Amino acid sequence: MKYLKILLLCVPLSFIGEYLNWNATLVFFLTCVSIIPLAGYLGNATEDIAAYTGPKFGGFLNATFGNATELIISFFAIKAGLFDVVKASLAGSVLGNILLVLGCSIFIGGIKHKELKYDSQLGTFTATMLLFAVIGLSLPAVFTFNVSEKLISSEYESFSVITSIILLIIYVVGMIYSFKTQKDLYGVEHADDIDNRWSLPVSIIILGIATVLIAIESEILVSGIEPMTEAAGISRMFVGLILIPIVGNAAEHSTAVIMALKNKMDISIEIAVGSSLQIALFVIPVSVLLSLIYTPMSIIFKPIELFLIGASVLIANQVVKAGRSNWMEGLKLLSVYLIAAVGFFIVG
Repeated sequence: MKYLKILLLCVPLSFIGEYLNWNATLVFFLTCVSIIPLAGYLGNATEDIAAYTGPKFGGFLNATFGNATELIISFFAIKAGLFDVVKASLAGSVLGNILLVLGCSIFIGGIKHKELKYDSQLGTFTATMLLFAVIGLSLPAVFTFNVSEKLISSEYESFSVITSIILLIIYVVGMIYSFKTQKDLYGVEHADDIDNRWSLPVSIIILGIATVLIAIESEILVSGIEPMTEAAGISRMFVGLILIPIVGNAAEHSTAVIMALKNKMDISIEIAVGSSLQIALFVIPVSVLLSLIYTPMSIIFKPIELFLIGASVLIANQVVKAGRSNWMEGLKLLSVYLIAAVGFFIVG
């Protein structure tokens, strides 16, 4: 948290830069850096409130606010009509959580402890739910494979809405089931591993302030995507799949790595895999339903996005079932992520 406090200096700078019309790339960079500490404070406040409120409500709170930053950014991107950025950022969050977060955790933790051991049964429920999520997200793309984008946005609007509702129902039912049998899925059983930083009233206030500031920064971020990509010559796919997910998950990433360094890989896997599940079954469907307020967005993902999500989920299942890992496995995950990042940067 002490390093996050330093990054908070970028919050007023991003406001000033937006007001004074500074260079688009500079303002975009300042905004990205600003969201990192704010997301960290939002996550920490949520964890503290969850510790005070008990397992059931705490689990619900973690499940709801676990990816609040991504949802807020998606909302403003939907409002701006940047559907390709929204879908890319959500697919990138799944990709980043599994390949980057889990890869870094295994690699760094493995260097220190040589071999990392964890409960292979702990994340099985989440990994299986992720496989269902991949199938659920892939089916709409299969049914509309030869349909034009224009028709997908109009005639298949109800298809996207119905699919989103079904995914949300499965998420809610799975969450209720996990409260009774898999409480570790939402991190409430690990409250002893995370020191309470603030009292309950202070945590609620910080949660509220962080949410408001993230909303403001997200609007600035989204408004700066077009001019930044044109000025820097970067594709919107790279921004969506790589940059935005890293920004939104940076604080969470650091927590997973720290837990791995403490040889607590169960928590690291829980953070990476659990967060991916929330993106796939909660944030994506909610984003589709929120788009109905403005211009409806389909739940149809591009083949490359579905491929990356599917490949990441298969990797997650293999890692979870193994029960042990080492730094070489982490390096493999990071290598795949690096290849994908370079590909989107060069090819777009």
